[in-house]
Amino acid sequence: MDHCPTAPARRTRFALALVCGLWMGSLGTVSTAALAQATPLGQGIYTCIDDKGRRLTADRPIAECRGKEQQVLNRDGSLRSVVPPTLTAEERAEADARERRAAELRAAQADAIRRDRNLMVRYPNEARHQMAREASLDTVRLAMKATEIRLRELAAERKPLRDEAEFYQGKQLPPKLRAALDANDAGVEAQRSAAANQEAELDRINKLYDAELDRLRRLWAGAQPGSLGPLQPVKPSGEKPAAAPASR
Repeated sequence: MDHCPTAPARRTRFALALVCGLWMGSLGTVSTAALAQATPLGQGIYTCIDDKGRRLTADRPIAECRGKEQQVLNRDGSLRSVVPPTLTAEERAEADARERRAAELRAAQADAIRRDRNLMVRYPNEARHQMAREASLDTVRLAMKATEIRLRELAAERKPLRDEAEFYQGKQLPPKLRAALDANDAGVEAQRSAAANQEAELDRINKLYDAELDRLRRLWAGAQPGSLGPLQPVKPSGEKPAAAPASR
């Protein structure tokens, strides 16, 4: 039926027009439903150019273009999305490794920016930085002073032991005297080792603050936080060789 029914009677024209409108509306609803069933939601047109230069088109991903980029088009020809090439397991591993490296670099850069900003907040000027240096050095200096005092005490303790040992020239020392001398030697060696470590720590602290000060001067001069690279770790100087035990 391709036209509305008509009737000559005036009193029925209005009723027939109403029926016709409802009938045409129902046809439109049926046609829309049928079209929706014929075109699944989300389906698009896949297109790509294969290795031979041919443009291929399909209603699903194209196997010949797995290693190439594929465009997904809407029904009107407009671009809906782009499907990247399908990677092999090896390619995927390489891509993941690249992404991890890039993420690590981004994290390192963000950390460098944060550290530089914190450094400038902590030390707004060189005087504040020098105060912090002296406070750190003072801790080690106190330990060094305590070591010096202990070495003098051990030397004082050793004198009567050495005097007593002179009575046994050419003879075996009594066990108690031998033990006291050995303990004194061990104490002196331990304190000398501690003094060497303290000297190394003093050097390490100064080098650390020197590196910080150099960085701060550039930041204070206008360098952007994070633009100076990481602050290199400071290696302490080698420990001084332990001195030979004092003679008995």
